[in-house]
Amino acid sequence: MKITGRALRSFKVARTFRENSQKVNCVDYSPNGENAISSSDDDSIVLYDCQEGKPIRTLYSKKYGVDLIRYTHGNANTVVYSSNKLDDTIRYLSLTDNKYIRYFPGHTDRVVALSMSPVDDTFISGSLDMTIRLWDLRSPNCQGLTNPLGKPVCSFDPEGLIFAASVNSEVIKLYDLRSFHKGPFASFETKFSRVCEWTGLKFSRDGKQILITTNGGAVRILDAFDGSVLHTFSGYNNSKGVSLEACFTPDSEFVMIGSEDGRVHMWSTESGMKIAVLDGKHSGPINTLQFNPKYMTFASACSNMAFWLPCEED
Repeated sequence: MKITGRALRSFKVARTFRENSQKVNCVDYSPNGENAISSSDDDSIVLYDCQEGKPIRTLYSKKYGVDLIRYTHGNANTVVYSSNKLDDTIRYLSLTDNKYIRYFPGHTDRVVALSMSPVDDTFISGSLDMTIRLWDLRSPNCQGLTNPLGKPVCSFDPEGLIFAASVNSEVIKLYDLRSFHKGPFASFETKFSRVCEWTGLKFSRDGKQILITTNGGAVRILDAFDGSVLHTFSGYNNSKGVSLEACFTPDSEFVMIGSEDGRVHMWSTESGMKIAVLDGKHSGPINTLQFNPKYMTFASACSNMAFWLPCEED
């Protein structure tokens, strides 16, 4: 089934799960699209079976808390996540036996960005300690460090060769992984008309666009090669300055974001037109939103988790 504006407009919530007592802070799909995992401010990690459409296991990280949970490259049985309680160490967890495989110490303040390489065992993290660190899952030692002088958010490109980092909500810097220590090879400056903080960066899967999310009522798409502004999307509720996650659809043709009032807004990346507003019946702001990389479904979450399916009538 092709992702079209009509198909997206037909999406409805198929299942809602109330496994969490506090907000779900992150959702990620396994690389094969068959599982989803969530982390929550109530210190729980919930594993979902996307084929069966149900939660299958709950794990806890009571001591450290859990945030920014990510499946590792090509593996649906291991995850990496940041802490939001005791310390700022990143943890590498086996889901099969609920044991830590490795710890990645180094950051001295909260980790606010975590991006896994799509091609190998490297990943990057950005922290309020004003550093971006490069890691390898096979070693607890930091493989590289840059001080971009500001609060950084960062993300790998789809080929895993470069990563983008934004600094102080005004500049995007592009780094080549092979010459990381030399500093950025390109920088783009872009300013929003309203005062807001950038909260996330994502590349489209075709590598041609960069999505900037903010805690204001706007998201923006830039050309990944020259930094020109392609579209700025607004018109969704975020009066309280919540960090709302946006994402591309896997075909890079659409952008979607949740809102403070529990609705999901969608735009075409080609025309820049809004193509749908869907009501998820969420009880609070949609903090996190992800489209499945392989299947025609997406997940949105406040403190409840909703899985959506298209309902096109014949």
